[in-house]
Amino acid sequence: MSSAALPAPAARQRFRRVLLTWYRAHGRDLPWRMTDDPYHILVSEIMLQQTQVDRVLPKYHEWLGKYPSLSALADAPIDDVTETWRPLGYNIRPRRLHTIAQEAVSRFGGHLPSDEATLLSFKGIGAYTAGAIRSFAFRQRAAILDTNVARVLFRVFIGKGDIKAHAMRKHLWAVSAALVPRKHVFDFNQALMDFGAMVCTARKPACQGCPMAKMCRSYPMDVAGAKRKRTR
Repeated sequence: MSSAALPAPAARQRFRRVLLTWYRAHGRDLPWRMTDDPYHILVSEIMLQQTQVDRVLPKYHEWLGKYPSLSALADAPIDDVTETWRPLGYNIRPRRLHTIAQEAVSRFGGHLPSDEATLLSFKGIGAYTAGAIRSFAFRQRAAILDTNVARVLFRVFIGKGDIKAHAMRKHLWAVSAALVPRKHVFDFNQALMDFGAMVCTARKPACQGCPMAKMCRSYPMDVAGAKRKRTR
């Protein structure tokens, strides 16, 4: 497969089947997977940006206890909002959430819309967050691409090149969109993120025993992420 080609239909089907089977056995039990409230999902996605899950969990519950709705967040003083956010860091994030909440109240009666174009019109909601809200809250067939997902798709379907290059990222978005199933979209996108966080990790991928090994173009990887000579 050239770097510009999308996975063949048979490869897409196989990847979906293997990934969903793995997820049903190993997926993490996380509170934002127990809701379809768009606001709750938005909060989790903003908190999880560049932050580990174990640090987010207590703050997620505290935040929603204090600001249970977009309207409650919009009405809160910004100083209180930023103080509540601590110690997660990257303090532009609570300000973004506050701005989104105020815009949702002024434009949409305190609710987040479900269509991509309108979500992207919010300052602070990019392509990944819009895809996450659409697939997790509204169960729409929407692609996602964060760091974990990009790494998994790059290793499995491409294997060579600069994953950070603009053209590569654009191609990986296309790969992600091609892979999204018509059913089980929620589980599939959650599985992609878990697989990247738990198996296909950046520094020490668990290649031995990986269910994707037979189809992965980067298998096996060494601990530095460099490709070794295939032995199979």
